[in-house]
Amino acid sequence: MALKEEFKTFILKGNVVDLAVAVVIGGAFGKIVTAFVDGLVMPLVSYVLPKGDWQAWTVGRFAIGKVLGASVDFLIIATVIFLVLVKGLGALARKTEEKAAAPATRECPLCLEQVPLAAKRCKHCTGELG
Repeated sequence: MALKEEFKTFILKGNVVDLAVAVVIGGAFGKIVTAFVDGLVMPLVSYVLPKGDWQAWTVGRFAIGKVLGASVDFLIIATVIFLVLVKGLGALARKTEEKAAAPATRECPLCLEQVPLAAKRCKHCTGELG
């Protein structure tokens, strides 16, 4: 029974649940990015490359076109993830952190004790606060 209880504790940890949610959201986000790449970016790439199905390019038995297409897909997906998740959510987290870090107290210049921002006199030394 101990193994069953340990497994239950492991499964119910926040990290495992967070990871499961991230995998599901990542899969859905991957579908959006793949549709974006297939529907918008790859047609634009085909204007730059010579006519024909460039993803069918081969050199002997090597499918160069498929490798090129997968590489472009990867670069676009990595760019979108970097911009949206790393930069976007990072900026949002910093903004939230700045709001939460606003001080509620200040230091009394006479006795160096912490007093509320709205206080007019220090409760420790009764000195006037400017």
